[in-house]
Amino acid sequence: MPTLTFALNHMTAPTLALDAFFALAVSLGMTAVEIRNDLDGNAILDGTTPAEVEALTERHGVAIISINALQRFNEWTPARAAEARELIDYASACGARALVLVPKNDGTGRADGERQANLREALTALKPLLDAAGIIGLVEPLGFEICSLRSKREAVEAIKAVGGERTFRLVHDTFHHHLAGEPDFFADLTGLVHISGVEDPAVSVSDMRDGHRVLVGSDDRLGNVSQIKALLATGYAGPLSFEPFSPAVHDVADPKAAVAESVAFLRESL
Repeated sequence: MPTLTFALNHMTAPTLALDAFFALAVSLGMTAVEIRNDLDGNAILDGTTPAEVEALTERHGVAIISINALQRFNEWTPARAAEARELIDYASACGARALVLVPKNDGTGRADGERQANLREALTALKPLLDAAGIIGLVEPLGFEICSLRSKREAVEAIKAVGGERTFRLVHDTFHHHLAGEPDFFADLTGLVHISGVEDPAVSVSDMRDGHRVLVGSDDRLGNVSQIKALLATGYAGPLSFEPFSPAVHDVADPKAAVAESVAFLRESL
């Protein structure tokens, strides 16, 4: 079994300022972090410059494995192109290695033929922008029934269709993999794994939402352990990044202890 490498997404502790968030990661023995552009009052939305972010990474000795995320990336418009350039420039300037690409998730663009064409159009437009900056595009299918890109296989087919195997990788999100019900794993094209669990026994799979996503423990219903084992067995050797969205996690008094407990559970289980 390969060595487990854990990472921390800022969504794990979204109220912490970036400095404190990086310190939390280091206190847990992690040197890989994901920063976000959707946290009010925090970097990046608060105007923190890329130079300031890079200085913090150097102070703490962490590496930014991704900025999360360019939303609605598969709805390619002039506004989306401008947003993509801005985020790619920010990623390059702060030393981030990748940009997460999140598809439309509002029930539109789901028709067969339409969604594949939209995806190829966006990947084709993004490829030269990412290549010029040396940034990887991390395509993250979402398992929600209303999403315009649920299938990792469909994402892989589009990446290959545009010759993007060197530019793009998949995000395997254990929550979304479970919701999508897609059996296949694509370890060779997976660049990042997001991990979170759902423990609420009352919620059906079709009703699971981000707010149900907690740290992974023994009551997990998503099969995180079996998913991670399958990915590792087929060659994935990258980070496992904690990305819980539940207020129950965000409100804990001691996030270090909570994450450490989940790390210990996963190490023992794997």
